[in-house]
Amino acid sequence: MSDAAPVGVIGGSGLYSLLDDAERLEVPTPYGAPSARITVGVLAGRRVAFLPRHGGGHTLAPHRIPYRANVWALASLGVRALVTSSAVGGLVDEAAPGVFVVPDQYLDRTTNRDGTFYDGARVEHLAAPDPFDPLLRDLAIDALTAEHVPVRPTGTTVVIDGPRFATRAESRFHAASGGTTINMTLAPETPLALELGIAVVNCSFVTDRDSAVDAGHEDAVTAGLVLERLAAAQPVIRRVVAAVVERIPDGFRAGPAVPADAIAEVLARPVRR
Repeated sequence: MSDAAPVGVIGGSGLYSLLDDAERLEVPTPYGAPSARITVGVLAGRRVAFLPRHGGGHTLAPHRIPYRANVWALASLGVRALVTSSAVGGLVDEAAPGVFVVPDQYLDRTTNRDGTFYDGARVEHLAAPDPFDPLLRDLAIDALTAEHVPVRPTGTTVVIDGPRFATRAESRFHAASGGTTINMTLAPETPLALELGIAVVNCSFVTDRDSAVDAGHEDAVTAGLVLERLAAAQPVIRRVVAAVVERIPDGFRAGPAVPADAIAEVLARPVRR
């Protein structure tokens, strides 16, 4: 293991590069290759490891992302604080297109994803009633406020498999279940990071109102609409990520949610090249 970068950033749809003059690393893992090479460099005065979740050109659909490989690779580089960006659909009026949401909860509706590192002889039960780090969330809310962008400081993200978007009935069901936004990648990425002692904060950008609006509504979700609005929002998303990274204190380390020796055991597993 190394200490190349104490801060990690996973870029969501549209955010495929972040660091200038960065070193590009191939990081083999016990779970195969990550989504892309990891770039390590300096952002806002911090050593940062950046990984595009969907690959360099959005080549990986949500259900095909190697979540365990991604998280293991970042942990192996010394990441202890992880900032993730996501495109989401809004399920409530307070999460309208253009709003940034800093979720404090998620509702995992995914199936058949590898959601733990502890699937062998050793059993560990992750306790994560509040999965997003409170200090990192406060820093993100402060950063978003300072950037003068619309922000909702709490929310529950409903995570679905994808790659299809929800039906109108499903959108209404997710909203009635307490969902604020809907997304396809926040799980198992977040709990996997917690299993390796990495604290997480997510900054979600609302691109649409999912399917819970009438047909033909200007904010009804389509792939084209999501990508169009993400492209327009890239400058502010990059500024927000940098502002969050800048606020993370030197030496930040959250208390691990599983025993330290269990984490060390996972990180000592032989890699697959």
